[in-house]
Formats: sequence, C-alpha cells, structure tokens
Amino acid sequence: MFVILVYDIGEKRVNKVLKKCRQYLTWVQNSVFEGEITEGSLKKLKMELGRIIEKQEDSIIIYAFENTRYSNREIIGLEKNSLGIIF
Repeated sequence: MFVILVYDIGEKRVNKVLKKCRQYLTWVQNSVFEGEITEGSLKKLKMELGRIIEKQEDSIIIYAFENTRYSNREIIGLEKNSLGIIF
C-alpha cells in the first residue's frame, strides 16, 4: 500500500519521530513522509511511533491508499527530497 504520513510533534520528540519514519518511508518535506509499505510494517511503525509520542500533545496523520493508479504527484517550487534513483 502507499501511505502519506504527516506529523506535528513536540520539539523534544521530533528527532526520534523523524528517525523512526525514515526507517520505513521516504522524507519528502518537513514533517511529511510517503512511500510503499506493507500492512505489517505499517502496523509496526504505528506501534513504535505510539511509544515515542505524547498522545495529549502530538499528532500524526496517516493517509493510506491501496494503490496510486488514480493519483498524481505535482511539485511547485523546490523539491525537498528527490524520489529519483540515486547511483
């Protein structure tokens, strides 16, 4: 499945969340990740993030799509992190 993950995390925990998300998804912009992930890995990521965040202060939103067949990704301005292949 394809997911887009966005977060608003307290300053004390933001680096831990950033590092954890980078283990599973591609960073595309400040506080935004996207990528293909299995259901099992997504479940594991959610559990791991749940241990890091303060549920009364922090917010994570995950948009999950079964496929990207009808989607289009358009960037206006600076591309923060290229998704192209790096050799």
